[in-house]
Amino acid sequence: MRTARTRPIALIWKAVVVMLILRAGDALARDLSPAKIESALEISPPGASPRRLNLKEAMRALHVPALSVALIDGNRIAWTKTWGDATSQTMFQAASLSKLVTAVGALRLVERGALALDRDVNDDLTIWNAQQSALTKNHPVTLRWLLSMRAGVNVPGYPGYPPGAPTPDLAQILSGAPPATSPAVRVVDVPGRAYAYSGGGYEIVQALVEAKSGKSFEAAMRELVFGPAKMTESSFAQPPSPSIVSRAARGHFADGAELPGGWRVVPALAAGGLWSTPNDLAKLLVELSRAHRGEGNPLLSRKTALEMMTPQNGGPYGLGGAVAGSGKRFVLMKRGQNVGYQSYMLVFPETGQGIVVMTNSDNGTTLATAVIYRAAAAYRWPALDKLED
Repeated sequence: MRTARTRPIALIWKAVVVMLILRAGDALARDLSPAKIESALEISPPGASPRRLNLKEAMRALHVPALSVALIDGNRIAWTKTWGDATSQTMFQAASLSKLVTAVGALRLVERGALALDRDVNDDLTIWNAQQSALTKNHPVTLRWLLSMRAGVNVPGYPGYPPGAPTPDLAQILSGAPPATSPAVRVVDVPGRAYAYSGGGYEIVQALVEAKSGKSFEAAMRELVFGPAKMTESSFAQPPSPSIVSRAARGHFADGAELPGGWRVVPALAAGGLWSTPNDLAKLLVELSRAHRGEGNPLLSRKTALEMMTPQNGGPYGLGGAVAGSGKRFVLMKRGQNVGYQSYMLVFPETGQGIVVMTNSDNGTTLATAVIYRAAAAYRWPALDKLED
């Protein structure tokens, strides 16, 4: 016999059951199977006219040996799948996806009060300083400008070093001293004035994280990001550790030839030194989406997440990644391109939909772009325009 006291409980359970049925029906109606992205890919192979191919044909035409994908739907990881020479345990160089991960770590230090978005980095660093000049007078280099690619700093990217070659430490990367083969990191434009993609700026962020955490960058990111987000398959170890080597996809040039030694060593960790899997990076995107919506998560407050995903000073970047759209169409995006590895990840925080695509080829961006636009149509994402860097 039901009492007045038990009726509210019964009503709550009925509501929960109805909600679960509706969600299941919606997922069934949309068909989230990986097979949906295995056909009708719009591909433009180098030197050839655009054509529509299935996934295996596209990988063959583009000389992409391995593709690994994680799909996010309903603010959870719906599935992960690999094609070609890879398994779900295979690790890839994440390249510039490292920057978004780095930004989350730096923002966690901001929330702790160890860093500040708008403080002159010269106040926090001894390993590197922005030299006083007409460019920096009244316009300091700040963490905000570094994370949003508006710090006026040079060095777009770091190509890495052959395995076994001497590699520079962070101080040598920043100063351009041997064995670094990249130029010194310098301010070449007025901080805050314009967007200019800069891997060098993220090496300054790396220095800030190390200085304020008192730890190596790998240890700091494990404590700040990997641990809380349960990213158990990610590491900034460069050169790669034996455990990474045993699971690493070997990089390939655009013609399909394997990189000598299998990969480049990338000591510019914050700019491009991460090894990871789509599943791990999808975990991060899920938590950032929760933070954006003000839901419980182990990484950022809603205030910080909203700041992170707000275009800075009219540019295409928030703090760590490109952003576009509004409402349900609002999207956070990041592209990664190292020698031999190309990848992409994006998420719609309001709808809880997204994807991470990783490849071991210099043609990976072409394939990833086709896969993403196919996924957008197949899985009924909000309208997706240009994929930004």
